[in-house]
Amino acid sequence: MDPEKFCDEAVEFLSQYTDGKAVIAVSGGVDSTVAAVLGQRAYGDKLIGIYVNTGYMRKDESEYVGNMLKDLGLNSMVIDASERFYSALEGVIEPEEKRKIIGETFIRVFEEEAHKIGAEYLIQGTIAPDWIESGGGLRDVIKSHHNVGGLPEKMGLKLIEPLRDIYKDEVRVVAEHLGIAVAQRQPFPGPGLAIRIIGEATRERADIVRECCYIVETELEKGAEEGLMEIPWQYFAVLLPVKSVGVQGDLRAYGTTVVVRAVQSLDGMTAAYSKIPHEVLDRISMRITNTLADKVNRVVFDITNKPPGTIEWE
Repeated sequence: MDPEKFCDEAVEFLSQYTDGKAVIAVSGGVDSTVAAVLGQRAYGDKLIGIYVNTGYMRKDESEYVGNMLKDLGLNSMVIDASERFYSALEGVIEPEEKRKIIGETFIRVFEEEAHKIGAEYLIQGTIAPDWIESGGGLRDVIKSHHNVGGLPEKMGLKLIEPLRDIYKDEVRVVAEHLGIAVAQRQPFPGPGLAIRIIGEATRERADIVRECCYIVETELEKGAEEGLMEIPWQYFAVLLPVKSVGVQGDLRAYGTTVVVRAVQSLDGMTAAYSKIPHEVLDRISMRITNTLADKVNRVVFDITNKPPGTIEWE
């Protein structure tokens, strides 16, 4: 693709809707950041970026994204809606229900904030795999992406999606062209850690998987820096609703199980599991079970490709 031509066309497309103010959902990932930069070109000061801390974000993510938005010069706000999301997901186990609740809760937060500033448009960084996997027409639902299948039927904002027809690898080309710092940042799902918790996504379980994801990320990045491996396209931890017997010292332990997931991909539509050296996996396992000794006593590695599996577990 020609990134300069795409940017010009995207700004022209967005300019059709600049008769009023707009808010843009920004997560800190490459998709929403590209959409924000393009939106800023079209709207100028009439665009407000909104980052929502759902309580299911990565470690130190809110501070990271807040600083990034300032660096971009984007009018922005950081909203802590964690209690609202924890409450909305209380008792929810089924993955599709989780995604739809998260999608609707996001929209309601955006609507409330947009109403305060008189905005009528919502820009999202939706890309092609999001709506393809969310189904519709002759397409089966693989999983409802929160920004597509998770949208409520009635919304108080008009939706604009300037990246809708391109794929992740193309978004990265555009991001590099725009000089965006997160151009090669690994994908992070909109529903966040809630879909890396199999079963009920409680605050306590979110805290566990957040620390495990942090350990997986830092150890794999360290392994890549040491030349032991290629950095995966996406890599994280999943918390299972499974407990097993273990040993702590001379005592019986009964702890939960964590899965390490790492894949190589181009656009997220297909993926192959990453061949992680045992040395690196050993460090991950030791660090997780030592750091979370009273909660996790077993670490396993997922060697499933996409298909038949998906990249995320839910």
